[in-house]
Amino acid sequence: MSTRKNNIAIRVENLSKVYQLGQIGTGTISRDLERWYARIRGKEDPFLRIDESNQNTKSTSDAVWSLKDINFEIEQGDAVGIIGRNGAGKSTLLKILSKVTAPTKGKISGKGRIASLLEVGTGFHPELSGRENIFLNGAILGMRKKEIQRKLDEIVDFAGIERYLDTPVKRYSSGMYVRLAFAVAAHLESEILIVDEVLAVGDIEFQKKCLGKMGEVSKGEGRTVLFVSHNMGAVQKLCNNGILLRDGLIESSSSIDIVTSKYLSMGSSIQALYHIETSHNDKELEAYAYSLSVEDLNENLINEIHVGHPWQIRVKFKLNKRVNHFIIALGINTVLDLDIRTSWSEKTDLDEGFYEAIFKETNLLFSAGEYKLTLGLSTYERTIHYIENVASIIISDIAVTDLDNTILRTSNGILLNPMKIEISSRNYH
Repeated sequence: MSTRKNNIAIRVENLSKVYQLGQIGTGTISRDLERWYARIRGKEDPFLRIDESNQNTKSTSDAVWSLKDINFEIEQGDAVGIIGRNGAGKSTLLKILSKVTAPTKGKISGKGRIASLLEVGTGFHPELSGRENIFLNGAILGMRKKEIQRKLDEIVDFAGIERYLDTPVKRYSSGMYVRLAFAVAAHLESEILIVDEVLAVGDIEFQKKCLGKMGEVSKGEGRTVLFVSHNMGAVQKLCNNGILLRDGLIESSSSIDIVTSKYLSMGSSIQALYHIETSHNDKELEAYAYSLSVEDLNENLINEIHVGHPWQIRVKFKLNKRVNHFIIALGINTVLDLDIRTSWSEKTDLDEGFYEAIFKETNLLFSAGEYKLTLGLSTYERTIHYIENVASIIISDIAVTDLDNTILRTSNGILLNPMKIEISSRNYH
């Protein structure tokens, strides 16, 4: 028991944060008196902000609990994803853990210095240069000048801002800002790294670089990482445990696969039937797809696929003329655009008419999460109609006991059974 206590990086007990609604003082007694006088005469508040009068008119309480009675423990070296929909309390929790704001009640304990990246530019002084801000942030963490100097080249190289290192950061673009902010937070010597939505800014290469660095910080250096993101693929790639917040409460605290699966099933916008939008130009093509559905093998529409259960994708399309060597293909990607599998039909000569293709999946098993579909209609020689992110599928993490097949686990967490996917096509009209 004592070993476990010594291994706790963060302990949160009965943590709550309340925000007060309603009027706040204007800053001067004379203005407060003007506001009071207007109210007793039944007049509009002269200092009311635009749209403030209509906010939440049905509420009977003047307090909003952003967090209420939160309890959890995070061990040293753990990478924890904190997820939830907008307004769930994620950012408030990180601000309290980072000591940017104080809790209304409750207790936080733990050990280690905390480096946090909560918003673009948090902790940076706009008038100071990039170099000066690196030293400022290190000093705030309690590091000596020589320690920071040792890390300087590494930070600058990661951020890719060497040319602008001595330029005031107020002149940086949002991308440069966040690259430097992340580089500082990740490279300076803190025991706990807290990151809120860093992947929302920056190009795809930088996003992958950030994920790689956070993985190195957690697994390689044994530092604790708390990561907030709406990108479930990134969360699953980096984290091994997760906390799901809903309306200021902990909905789930478990392994990351279970937590993300519950999150994705909460009011999910994932559909079973997709009507593919086609423009006038699309309809003039030799062939175009107009419908996609996710089904079980009995042709029932399904919003959710259970791990290990067979399923199929049905695509309806039209040929405006005879097409020789016709091929239809379906790609399955993670939300980070990592290719999982692309399947295509054998080349076939088809006459003008309406058709459907059925992609049957009985042997390729995925880990829980969200996946994107890409659809392509082509011939052996050229592409005719290509649609990225045409639909999404949800794989839920539900135990399956009726499978006899041997399952292999790959390094990226995807479950594979090496069998060929059956694809069929038939005339529809």
